[in-house]
Amino acid sequence: MNCYETLFVVKPTLTEEETAAEIAKIKDVLAKVEAELLATDDMGMRRLAYPVQKNDRGYYTVLFYKANGDAIAEIERNLKINEEVIKFLTVKYVKNKEIAQFDKLVAAAGKKAEAPAPEAKAEETTEA
Repeated sequence: MNCYETLFVVKPTLTEEETAAEIAKIKDVLAKVEAELLATDDMGMRRLAYPVQKNDRGYYTVLFYKANGDAIAEIERNLKINEEVIKFLTVKYVKNKEIAQFDKLVAAAGKKAEAPAPEAKAEETTEA
């Protein structure tokens, strides 16, 4: 199994629930192709470098996973046919240095997911 990172951008016009549903769809595809999802990094709404399908912004999500090479074709096929996804990019990590960097990215995404939201932290300090 090789290490992969897939970044995809969904349309900014979706509600939070619809965006979460689109991300869940892609995660389901990963499960179907027996890919091991290591971490997810929801980067949130960001400005695009250039307009894509008349959109200036998009909701960015990065998935870090291990999968076989033939699984990538199925994942990318699903991203292509999904009308809510406006861009995507898959990166394969092969060399030892690249894999070490991949492990750092996975760890950083894992810490980011475990950290409490800033609002929740502020509430805890005011209550004490």
